[in-house]
Amino acid sequence: MDQGTVTSKGQLVIPAPLRKKYGIKKGTKVAFIEQGNKILLQPITKEFIRSLRGILKSDGSAVQDLVDERRRDLEREEKKLARFGIR
Repeated sequence: MDQGTVTSKGQLVIPAPLRKKYGIKKGTKVAFIEQGNKILLQPITKEFIRSLRGILKSDGSAVQDLVDERRRDLEREEKKLARFGIR
């Protein structure tokens, strides 16, 4: 198990073997994830971002979903206007 020490400024040095293994370089962003009584560090690297591809896929097109939603909004607005005798 590798260890590090938190400095007076709250900084933590990630041991070199772990930095190399996970592709952590100067400027790499790291997400801090609370999980129960643990804190997980997740490097935000190109590999991590690539691993997320496709997790939000849907059956339809996002553009078509937006067009459909706008059409429903328009229909609701037209019904409101019709109730007030407008249009």
